[in-house]
Amino acid sequence: MAMENFTRYQQGVIKAYYQNRDNVSFQRVQELLTDLYLAEGKKKEKVWESMFNHLEKLGVPPDQLEHLKKQRKPELIAQLIQKKV
Repeated sequence: MAMENFTRYQQGVIKAYYQNRDNVSFQRVQELLTDLYLAEGKKKEKVWESMFNHLEKLGVPPDQLEHLKKQRKPELIAQLIQKKV
């Protein structure tokens, strides 16, 4: 859908979202990290998958992402987040 189909306000909101996408993903990773400690069973698997998707969007290198997938340790994610802050 072309940007001309949106009002100026909507265009501004869309542009702001894409300008702040890294911040949004970073905040979501922080929230998901908390959820990992609280989740159990299938819910925990969904949280992990969402976590990996957001880490990929943040530009975490594929080899590091693969390591995190194998380890599945929230502590490693927390360390990674602290490096980004």
